[in-house]
Amino acid sequence: MSDSTWRTAIDVDTPALLVDLDLMEQNLKAMARFFRDQPAKLRPHFKNHRVLELAARQMENGAIGITCARLWQAERLVNSGIRNVLIANEIAGESPLRRYLALSREAPVLIAVDNAAVVRDMGRLAQDAKADLNVLVDVDLGLKRCGVPPGEAAVALARMVVEKGLRFRGIMGYEGHLQPLLAGPEKHGAVSQAMTALVDTAKQIEGAGIPVEIVSCGGSGDYSIAGTYPGVTENQAGSYLLMDTWYAPFAPDFKVALSVLATVISKTSGERIVVDAGVKAISGERGLPSVKNVAGLKLTALHAEHAPMEITDPSVNVEVGDKLEIAVHYHDGTINLHDRMYGIRNGRVERIFSIEH
Repeated sequence: MSDSTWRTAIDVDTPALLVDLDLMEQNLKAMARFFRDQPAKLRPHFKNHRVLELAARQMENGAIGITCARLWQAERLVNSGIRNVLIANEIAGESPLRRYLALSREAPVLIAVDNAAVVRDMGRLAQDAKADLNVLVDVDLGLKRCGVPPGEAAVALARMVVEKGLRFRGIMGYEGHLQPLLAGPEKHGAVSQAMTALVDTAKQIEGAGIPVEIVSCGGSGDYSIAGTYPGVTENQAGSYLLMDTWYAPFAPDFKVALSVLATVISKTSGERIVVDAGVKAISGERGLPSVKNVAGLKLTALHAEHAPMEITDPSVNVEVGDKLEIAVHYHDGTINLHDRMYGIRNGRVERIFSIEH
């Protein structure tokens, strides 16, 4: 959307999603610097911001492509001019597979698979349409979500991918259960063990005569371990760009750049204030968020349209009509609630970003 440099942040109607552009750009450049000289490269995740302009900026800063969670997100990315896209998630059913096939005619979009029946369906559609479909076998690294077990099960599915006429490009895994571990020997050992399972699986597939071009994994919480592990070719970190207060302790190299601006609409002196931002404006899924840069206020609940805050310091100077920033605690869940995000620099709105839905 167009620049709005004339407008101060305080003028924005509330509740509103804000991003500190200086902090976001620091995060962007820090991750870009790390991967600049690594054998593995960055393929950041789109779901963490869902802004096409920010995906383009990540590409301009050295990313080899973009990861996304949904087929519709891949369609938007390709339509915006980003062709190197990985759907790091499974799809199933005739209609979604036909949409993926149509998208693959426009760009060589990669997709994860972990199911033989889906591979057979993809093979049938690809053969009928004489189309190339690019596939990664998804390997479960202990998250217990999607993916086949490391080793022979992944080898068998890779063989089927090739037999069904699909283009096998490699493997991926997501060690998401290891992201929320504090840095230290325990985390390093656990991530290294997961990477060993993934890379060993790639070697077994190659031992079966099937070339493995891509070994994709990782996140913002373990990028410095997974991103340097021998045999890994790309890292899917995404949260680093905007960061939230839940993730920040596990990814201390990056700063929380995201907040929700809210207006104080009620005050009970000496007891509480209430702001106009509830669960329709900010996620409380992983815990309650906190007030930014104002000591003496504690958010106690998130209602549909309200957030009451306890006044813990009677000297706090906050009145009805004042605006406060609430630091976002879980940004994936919060981004989903907004259509736009205001880029703030030096207290002014410099950019308004459109969030894809």
